[in-house]
Amino acid sequence: MKTTIDIHDELLARAKRLAKETGQPLRAVVEDGLRLVCDSTPASGYSLPDLRCGDPNAPDPLAKYTWPELRELIYGDAGTR
Repeated sequence: MKTTIDIHDELLARAKRLAKETGQPLRAVVEDGLRLVCDSTPASGYSLPDLRCGDPNAPDPLAKYTWPELRELIYGDAGTR
């Protein structure tokens, strides 16, 4: 896949030198660098805090309503337009 990125001039020069020294195309050097960064970064850097409240075993208070009834409770008259 082709893409366009802006790279600092000095970093690009270093990558080109490395490519020349190793006999690799610049593309391979860039891909290797991206793989290193992606592989060393956790897949999910953030997890949501557990903010649950109430009894998780309690019955669902909304289970007794149909979808039209829930829509009416939430939106009132605006839900029927």
